[in-house]
Amino acid sequence: MIGVLLATDSDAVYNEVDAALADNDTTVWRLRTGSQVLEVIKANEPELVLLDLQIGNMGGIATCLAIRQEEGFDRMMQRPVGLLLDRSVDTFLAQEARADGWIIKPLDPLRLRRLAQRLLAGQTHYEGATTVA
Repeated sequence: MIGVLLATDSDAVYNEVDAALADNDTTVWRLRTGSQVLEVIKANEPELVLLDLQIGNMGGIATCLAIRQEEGFDRMMQRPVGLLLDRSVDTFLAQEARADGWIIKPLDPLRLRRLAQRLLAGQTHYEGATTVA
């Protein structure tokens, strides 16, 4: 069973991600705050983490940076992290946060599945303007 942890306070974003990714082999867990993500990753070890750019108390960029910091100090296994961005200019921030991939809203099932499949396969997936090589 593949576990996908989604951090978003938007019901619409959760519904779109759950509809696109959840099936007999994949479970989507939801958190409404970025500050809970590290704790839940350590407890549940999801195979993929998706972060909405804007989450109430701790946004996706700050959460991604916190994940990378924990991984860098060997306090957490490395795992793919994808960001759900609001605008193409947000790709600079996603790159600085060292996200493995991102897509830009509005979301759609095909793009969400492509992002998840590529990240779970150990690849990157960058949508929109970026300088990542």
